[in-house]
Amino acid sequence: MAMERPVRLVLDASLLLDPVVSGGAGPHEAAPVPTLRPGAEALLRRLRHSNLGVAICHPEEMPTTVSGFLEMTANLYSFGYISLPAPTGNNLLNESVLEWSGSSCCFYATSRVDEDLFSELQSHNWRVIAVDNECGTKDSGVVNIGKLQELLITLSILIKKEMASSSVLMVGYAMKPSREEDFAKRGAFPLYPSENGLIFVPLSFELPLASQLKEVDIILHKMTDEIISIDPNCSISFPRGISFSAGMSEVIRFMEEHPDFCIVDPFKNISPLLDRLQIQEILVRLQELGSEGRPKLRAPHSLKVINFNGSELQKQLAEANLSFPLIVKPQVACGVADAHNMALVFQIEEFSNLSVPLPAILQEYIDHGSKIFKFYVIGDKVFHAVKNSMPNANLLKSSSGDEPLTFNSLKTLPVATKEQLLQNSVQDNKSLNIDVVEEAAKRLKESLGLTIFGFDVVVQEGSGDHVIVDLNYLPSFKEVPDSEAMPAFWDAIRQAYESKKGKVQT
Repeated sequence: MAMERPVRLVLDASLLLDPVVSGGAGPHEAAPVPTLRPGAEALLRRLRHSNLGVAICHPEEMPTTVSGFLEMTANLYSFGYISLPAPTGNNLLNESVLEWSGSSCCFYATSRVDEDLFSELQSHNWRVIAVDNECGTKDSGVVNIGKLQELLITLSILIKKEMASSSVLMVGYAMKPSREEDFAKRGAFPLYPSENGLIFVPLSFELPLASQLKEVDIILHKMTDEIISIDPNCSISFPRGISFSAGMSEVIRFMEEHPDFCIVDPFKNISPLLDRLQIQEILVRLQELGSEGRPKLRAPHSLKVINFNGSELQKQLAEANLSFPLIVKPQVACGVADAHNMALVFQIEEFSNLSVPLPAILQEYIDHGSKIFKFYVIGDKVFHAVKNSMPNANLLKSSSGDEPLTFNSLKTLPVATKEQLLQNSVQDNKSLNIDVVEEAAKRLKESLGLTIFGFDVVVQEGSGDHVIVDLNYLPSFKEVPDSEAMPAFWDAIRQAYESKKGKVQT
């Protein structure tokens, strides 16, 4: 359900420019170079993908260096650009602004007081938001806020009120800027209500969270972005062994005090995915899904170790029926800098001076024809994509130079070259039994209690075993087309809310 009228937001120059610009220069001073005030760039970046009609405006008499800077900024973010004419009689607005009044829900945000302009805007049904204005305004119809960081949540509240519908929900989200940008540029976080009535607003850890959380209906988060440290010697079980940022700690306290609030997803449901040993135990339970006439679904054979002592390790490998080559992974799966530092080891001697953090998980290396199948569970929808992956072990060994092959799985994962792909017995999409894996996806969703997660499957050459080699929470699912991913994403969040609401009412 989307709004019938588009939403337009006009940002006054005073809101964006560093205050030193508006102060001008003395008679013997060079004009200051226009710059954005702190927080303005983040605001503009978020508004670029908000599905609002955004424009930047300034008084006509502003110096050309400043007006040129503002026009360049507007073009950079694909916003409109308006030069307000000097007042003539009672006309303070240009024709474009007046035209919007009849067809759009309009907002004007500023940091300067202009009572006459405010009055005329309001007479044309505009809402005025005054930000960080020391003088304030006597106009009772103006919404006054203290900081630029409050603008988006204030705007979201006003848009929701314009909807006048209890079915519109506000989603407050918290994740690191790079991840937020990846989602936002695909249209995932609209301020203008999504097709199913969701408004997305970032939670700011620079502002009191309690007041923000009172306004939102749902919290969406990437908990692992806010982890400070994890004790690898502690059996990870939320919150034991995990230290979070102050902001995320406050969200956690809020959820403890409001257990009926909807969060996507609950922290305790995500915490098993921080520990590769727990992930292994989860995947082992899926092996019962295999049946005669269908490929075997399984976890990779693995072993936890607390040191790389040669003689002791050789015995452990024999008892676990593991043989080389082996992938060595930290037990901590995510949330800390070295969680993705791994190694491929071809012989026992290569464990000496190995830099992979301990404790570690040793896993069999699966020859899989350099193809990996990435599955994404988004609510009740399951998507998958095929990607090139690591070459078979014999090709890797020939290029290793009798050294362990070390890599970061997020950055430097060794991928098969075109020549290696030709040498491999390349698996294609037909080798994957979709029914088996989709059944596993449904079982994982039920057992984990997660709304959005992903996992990777490789098909073992020779045996045809379907081996799940990774499991993670809230992946980017960038391989899924936006036209399919975004509606599924919004529906999944909405369904989580409806499910939580239903449980609370019963």
